[in-house]
Amino acid sequence: MMTQSTSKKRQGIRVIVGMIALVLAFYGVQQFFKTDIEAELARVALELNKRSPIQFDEFTRLDSASAQGATNFSYYYTLTKVDKKEVHSDTVQAFLKPTLIHNIKYNPELKVYRDHEITMDYHYYGKNGDFIIKIAVTPELYKD
Repeated sequence: MMTQSTSKKRQGIRVIVGMIALVLAFYGVQQFFKTDIEAELARVALELNKRSPIQFDEFTRLDSASAQGATNFSYYYTLTKVDKKEVHSDTVQAFLKPTLIHNIKYNPELKVYRDHEITMDYHYYGKNGDFIIKIAVTPELYKD
């Protein structure tokens, strides 16, 4: 014969087991999607690197790309006709950052990155390979 105390203990154990199962399921789903976006970012970087260098315009060449886990994607550009000493990083930042943000916000090809709140990092180098500036576009900047 089961007592009321034993019944309450079993019910409590069921609730605890259910909560543990829920937490494990949630964690498992998070890891599954994290792995998927990590794999997708790595795949995109690999594809871009196979096609690089890509000359975008008279002044800008994409040299490579890389993925950092499930949160960051980086592009590495060379400003082909500009030397580091000719560049004012504040001016570059003021000119490029709004354009980059607008592109991330509205480019349909970047929807998956918006959906997963990926930080997009843009690294710029001068024609002699000298680092000029890094512009990071975080989700806070492109989310409406």
